[in-house]
Amino acid sequence: MREPQPTTIHLKDYAPPAFLIERVALDVDLRDADALVKARLEIRRNPASTEPRAPLALDGDELQLAAVALDGVLLRANRYSLNAERLVIPDVPAAFTLQTVSRIVPQNNTRLEGLYASASGFVTQCEAEGFRRITWFIDRPDVMARYRTTVHADKARYPVLLSNGNLSASGDEPGGRHFATFEDPFPKPSYLFALVAAKLEVLEDTFISRSGGQKQLAVYVEPGRLGQAHWAMDCLKRAMRWDKQRFGLELDLDHYKIVAVGDFNSGAMENKGLNIFNAKFVLARPELATDHDFLAIDRVVAHEYCHNWTGNRVTCRDWFQLSLKEGLTVFRDQEYGADSYSRGVARIQEVRLLRAGQFPEDAGPMAHPVRPQSYMEIRNFYTLTVYEKGAEVVRMQHTLLGEEKFQAGMRLYFQRHDGQAVTCDDFVQAMQDASGVDLAQLKRWYDIAGTPVLDCSGDYAAGRFTLRVRQSMEPPFHIPLAVRVGHHETVLPVTQREQAYVFEGLEEKPVPSLLRGFSAPVILNYPYTETELVHLLAHDDDPFSRWEAGQRLASDIVLRQDGEPSPAFLLAVQRLLQDGDPAFIAEALALPSESFLAEQLEVVDPDRLHAAR
Repeated sequence: MREPQPTTIHLKDYAPPAFLIERVALDVDLRDADALVKARLEIRRNPASTEPRAPLALDGDELQLAAVALDGVLLRANRYSLNAERLVIPDVPAAFTLQTVSRIVPQNNTRLEGLYASASGFVTQCEAEGFRRITWFIDRPDVMARYRTTVHADKARYPVLLSNGNLSASGDEPGGRHFATFEDPFPKPSYLFALVAAKLEVLEDTFISRSGGQKQLAVYVEPGRLGQAHWAMDCLKRAMRWDKQRFGLELDLDHYKIVAVGDFNSGAMENKGLNIFNAKFVLARPELATDHDFLAIDRVVAHEYCHNWTGNRVTCRDWFQLSLKEGLTVFRDQEYGADSYSRGVARIQEVRLLRAGQFPEDAGPMAHPVRPQSYMEIRNFYTLTVYEKGAEVVRMQHTLLGEEKFQAGMRLYFQRHDGQAVTCDDFVQAMQDASGVDLAQLKRWYDIAGTPVLDCSGDYAAGRFTLRVRQSMEPPFHIPLAVRVGHHETVLPVTQREQAYVFEGLEEKPVPSLLRGFSAPVILNYPYTETELVHLLAHDDDPFSRWEAGQRLASDIVLRQDGEPSPAFLLAVQRLLQDGDPAFIAEALALPSESFLAEQLEVVDPDRLHAAR
């Protein structure tokens, strides 16, 4: 028997939902062998829909429907159609209330999507399409609703009950059970729903916002691990402070909660006001964790917190726009790391990740654009291209606009789209409108796969240096090329297949510093001599350019396999050791990896390469 072929979903086929859900009242009763889920949905037809007479179609997956009622009237089986994936009700009014009662078995949910049992209790993972495994719903990101959630469970086994938003009621129930009700005041898509029922310990703290409001913060951990939660709490408060200072964005909830459990399947998830982490990404013991571990926790806590605005308050219209929230939030957490620690080192580490993972992805059989045009399974597109290259597309806009105009674009983006589900084009349009800079050509980065190659050359005569640039992409991309030539420092807008740029008033032949700060995710070729690379390593004021020059010199020495650096190279390294940033010195002295070096060879002898390195 042949397995059914998965359906291919195309971006070009997007249509607005036929219905919108305004409010959700969810009641989840966790029992010994299953869970009973009652949902009350306030629904209205979407005036933007292209199908004004469409029936109501709700998504479901492994749900056992017990009852369904429309405006309080129980529906008979002949009034709706039901299969394993859809509940369809024809002839519904323009606005109505729908109630469903369903049975689920989270104890047997081995797919770990929706609500499932963990070692310490119950947790949820709803991105991208897990909410349909909890209740019948229009489970797509452009349907945003306000939620009231009530959870019931055994008090001794599951003393902590959590969901999105602020706690509005709680208490004991007969039979040793208890309940908690949470109100989330902000509309959100279903993938941001979260529920936790578990035996946990809590670290609590407060944060006074710049506007004077007091925020209640909590980090929940499995019993015996409370001492490992203090760093995560410190990281959360730093991220909150930074987001207000740098982006003007403040926490919009009275309560913000982090849950860390050892068997959470998705690493980290930005559910509105209730982030859930795998414990290894958020807990640390000073006597066992490395500096890298602490820095990684800082970044991932910041990333999930930054999603509160870029992803939660403004979300993606459809899953093709995944990079709208992930690329932008990766850029924001990168900037948090750069502002908090060493900007140069942070950038070098980002470039390492791109070259080691995303560039090969772009060059291989699984290459895809930042915004794919089709998919069969959206989970396959949580990739380095969508996240890291997507962040580079945002960074290029920041480079072209500058900090002031970029922040103006961010403010306009939120003014226009707060509480909406939008597209990558909407983000670029806000940047363009706020700055007056034409970004139409830059949008090709979203829709065309591949890593551009810039082949550069330079000529010097009579005080003039001409830099010639040829790019590989057709149609041409808009590539911001940050350069310094002599005393000239600028960002060149590379927008054609071939361009030439002239720098005048030079007293001697310059050594051009190209792609400063790795201003675009490209491969740049320039015929530097060894003397020029040594000059850049010793004297350039851009950390990436210095590191890049050192990597090229070290690669040449290793690939020659004679292991003998030149005296000039040794003098440059000696000057490098005088740098005031120890973290940068460590990065600059690290040799290129064997895998990177192997890519430079037509025939690889692993033993000889290892010995030479």
